Amino acid sequence: MGSMTTAVSSPSPPSLPALRTAVAGVGMIGRVHLDAVRRTGAPVVGVSASTPARAKEAAAALGVERAFDTSEELVTSDDVDVVHICTPNDAHAGLAELALRAGKHVVCEKPLTTSAATADALAALAAESGRVAAVPFVYRYHPMAAEARARVLDGRAGDVRLLHGHYLQDWLSQPEDTNWRVDAVAGGPSRAFADIGSHWCDLVEWVTGHRISELTAASQTLARSGGLPATEDAVQLLFRTDRGATGTVTVSQISPGRKNRLWFEVDGSTTSLAFDQESPETLFVGSRGENAAVQRDPAVLSPAAARLSVVPGGHPMGYLDCFAAFVRDVHSAVREGGTGGAFPTFDDAARMVRLTEAVLASAADRSWKEVS
Repeated sequence: MGSMTTAVSSPSPPSLPALRTAVAGVGMIGRVHLDAVRRTGAPVVGVSASTPARAKEAAAALGVERAFDTSEELVTSDDVDVVHICTPNDAHAGLAELALRAGKHVVCEKPLTTSAATADALAALAAESGRVAAVPFVYRYHPMAAEARARVLDGRAGDVRLLHGHYLQDWLSQPEDTNWRVDAVAGGPSRAFADIGSHWCDLVEWVTGHRISELTAASQTLARSGGLPATEDAVQLLFRTDRGATGTVTVSQISPGRKNRLWFEVDGSTTSLAFDQESPETLFVGSRGENAAVQRDPAVLSPAAARLSVVPGGHPMGYLDCFAAFVRDVHSAVREGGTGGAFPTFDDAARMVRLTEAVLASAADRSWKEVS
C-alpha cells in the first residue's frame, strides 16, 4: 500500500471576547446607537434612562437584559467595556469623565460638552487615558462624502476657493414646537448650531482639509409659546479658512418642509463637488466642460469611499449604515489597543465646541471672531 497522508487542519484563531456595550439615554438617538452596536455583532448589556422605571421599560422594549438605575452606574459598571452617552447635553461632560476615569471606552453624542474649556479638558483626559473616545460625526461615513474628500486630497478639484451650503430642518418651525434642546440648561447655550451646524462644519472641514479660522455670524430665535427663553433657531455664517478659502452656511431648524437637508459644495479651481445627505447615492462633479452625477459604485470609487460602500451600486445606503460603519471603526480601534481608526475623536468634537462659542460670541456683538 502506498503511504497515506492525513491532512491536519490549522487551529482556528482564538475568538476575541465580545465588547460589552451599554447605552445611556434611550431617546431617538440612543436607539440609533443601539441598532448600530447590534449590527456590529456586539452585545448591548444594559441601558439607562431619565428614571429607573423608564430604563426598565426601555430595556424590555428593546430586548436588553439590564436596566441601570442611573447613567452614572452604567458608565462605571464592571460589566461594561464601551459606553455610549446619548443623554441631554448638560450630562455629557460628567458622564464622559466618569467613564474615562473608570477605564471605559467612550462614544459620546455631540456636543461633547456645553463649554469649550470643559471640552478641551475632556479631550486631554481621553488622550491621557489611552481609551478610545469618539463622537459620531457620522456624515463622514457616507461613501460619496468620502469620495468628495478623495477628489480634493488627490488634487482633482484643484485649489479650494469657495465652501458653501446649508443644513435645514423643520421640526421646531412652529411656536408650539418644543423639546429639551430648546432649554439653555439641558441643551446648552447653542441649539441649532451646536446640534446640526457642527455636523456641517465638521464634514466640510474633513472633506477639504481646511479649517474655519475666522467668522461672523447672525442668529434668529423664534418666539415660542409660553414665553420661555430659548436658544437660537437659525444661524447664518460667513467665514474664512486657514488656507485662504471663503465660505457661507445657513443652519436652520425652522425651515418648513426641510427634514434633514445637509448640503455642501466645494468649488475648486478646476472642479466643483456637491453632496446632498438626503440624496446620498450621487456626488455632483462639475467643470467648465462637463457636469456629472457620479453614482455610488464601489467598483469605480476611490479606496476610502469603496471601503464604506458595503453593498453594490443601486442598492441604497443611508444614515443607519453610516452609524454602523462608525461603530465598526470604533470597535476595531478598541481591539487594537486604542490606536488607529478613522473615526472622529474628542479632539474633533472639542474643536466644534470652540467653533460654536465663536459663533455665539459673533452673533452677540456682530463682529468677526477668530477660531482658536
